[in-house]
Amino acid sequence: MTTLIVEIGAAWLVAILAGLPLYASMGLAAFAFVHFGGLNNSIVPQKMAQAINSFPLIAAPLFILMGNILGAAKLTDRIVAFASACIGWVRGGYAHASILASMIFAGMVGSAVADAAGTGAIEIRAMRRAGYRAETAAAINAAAATIGPIIPPSLPMVIYGITADASIGRLFLAGVIPGIMMGIALMIMVAIVARRQGFERDVFGGWRNIWVTFRDGFPALMAPVLLLGGMFSGLFTPTEAAAAATLYALFLGFAVYRTLKIADLPDLLIDSAETTGLVTVLVMVAGSLGWCMSISRLPQTLTPLLVGTIGSPLLFLFAVNLILLIVGCFMEALAAILLLIPILVPAAMTFGIDPTQFGLIMIFNLILGTIHPPVGVVLFVTSRIAGISYEAMSRAILPWLIPLLAVLLLITIFPPLTTFLPNLLMP
Repeated sequence: MTTLIVEIGAAWLVAILAGLPLYASMGLAAFAFVHFGGLNNSIVPQKMAQAINSFPLIAAPLFILMGNILGAAKLTDRIVAFASACIGWVRGGYAHASILASMIFAGMVGSAVADAAGTGAIEIRAMRRAGYRAETAAAINAAAATIGPIIPPSLPMVIYGITADASIGRLFLAGVIPGIMMGIALMIMVAIVARRQGFERDVFGGWRNIWVTFRDGFPALMAPVLLLGGMFSGLFTPTEAAAAATLYALFLGFAVYRTLKIADLPDLLIDSAETTGLVTVLVMVAGSLGWCMSISRLPQTLTPLLVGTIGSPLLFLFAVNLILLIVGCFMEALAAILLLIPILVPAAMTFGIDPTQFGLIMIFNLILGTIHPPVGVVLFVTSRIAGISYEAMSRAILPWLIPLLAVLLLITIFPPLTTFLPNLLMP
């Protein structure tokens, strides 16, 4: 069986290189496995149905819908205004404000692309007016957007938790400290660049300005508090928290800020359904392909090989980091998570690595791929917003990978950075 799945895997890779969509090539690989293995072809659709028969999976479309509602309601304007009032007056203040706004927005949408698109236009425009080069402004926005899937809520964490049978609540908690560290690391980088490039200081608007922007943005700023507070107080499950946060986003858009109209709902629902459909079909085909790998005993064959070859949990994590950074450059994050979990998670468990720490490391690596060529979907978004070429954007982002890689190194070496809060609040 192992030989068969290796052959099927090679055919699957050829299908991808030939231009087939990833979900189609994965589904065909699963069908090929059961057919040539002499099994009943009906097994594949059964395994697909089992993969989506999951209550936690309902959180995925709800988080997607919530992010679309928050973006359409233009809540990002108020978040950016508050962040600028708080920190926009220091040297490089608009860049610091961009990072702070992304950290706040990350607690609402859980997506790097949504973060970049939601805050990018306002932040990049403000930095350009302050004299920043277009490439620098776009690179800062793109780097800060990677915080989106790390600070909860996070769609990749939901998918990882479902597929790896890990606690979504613990994964959410595990992302808090690394997400804050990412923001601090990027701000340190901004301070260095601001001094070298001579960015001017803005005039401090006063405490009254901070209070006014906070008061105006307070209902929006309470969205992460409602989401996380309800979940970790035991009032909501992660899925119920996603539903409550979606209703709260609708309430803000229609009743509080009145920036949404009934006519906006069809487009919001269609956009959310399209994204949900893509995520769902990936989960389905990955479930069937994961079952094929399981009965072929490929993970059981590779795990002892990896353990025997590497021998050290830390060296294993370094090897995984290298593999995932490369994979993230060529494959969309959710697809890579679904594909690699059956192979890497059993090996990590054998080494005694906490599944929460490993999940965060896996997601962190693959999210960095969104700001690295040749795929770099966040680079496409920010380069279009900034009006610069993708090539210029790819060059400008490289220095900003350094602080993010430093944070990745720290959470790899020091497990308590990811496990302290989960162990404290969800032992």
